[in-house]
Amino acid sequence: MATTSNDFRNGMVIRKDGKLYSIVEFLHVKPGKGAAFVRSKLKDVKSGKVLEITWRAGEKVEDVRLERVKTQFLYRDDQLNFMKMDNYEQIALTVEAVGEDNARFLKDGMETEMLFDGDEPVSIELPTFVELEITQTDPGVKGDTVSGGSKPATLETGAVVQVPLFLNEGDVVKVDTRTGQYVSRV
Repeated sequence: MATTSNDFRNGMVIRKDGKLYSIVEFLHVKPGKGAAFVRSKLKDVKSGKVLEITWRAGEKVEDVRLERVKTQFLYRDDQLNFMKMDNYEQIALTVEAVGEDNARFLKDGMETEMLFDGDEPVSIELPTFVELEITQTDPGVKGDTVSGGSKPATLETGAVVQVPLFLNEGDVVKVDTRTGQYVSRV
């Protein structure tokens, strides 16, 4: 049975013009005059760019099944090196393929999930929260409080996030990988 625009679900992955897109949201529209159509927001699985496309009701689309594989980030050299947890096969990806936002939070030994389209790695998903050590920040001053403001801090992976004034080098912080924001001190 062929998949059509009438079968859209949030999170479904489709192929359009050779690229993979995840459906972020969609709306079936039945105007008083004319044919029904489907308005959709699609997110490019590789680049993360969002675009809006209008489809005719019942228009055929190619539904893609992505396989999720547990992987572990091993190390960073000129590429990012991962290992499949089930068969220990190693996969090397460029920073561009992983995405700059994801790459800045990768720590050696971190478990991730990689999405595959057949044998081709499409993207990685990091844990929602990561715990990283602050390697460089301005020292805290006596009297700085939790609600007093923020300062930039460089983490052990090289990522820079805004943290409260009372945190110092050597402190471990929890960071939300979706937003890149400080959550709490560990």
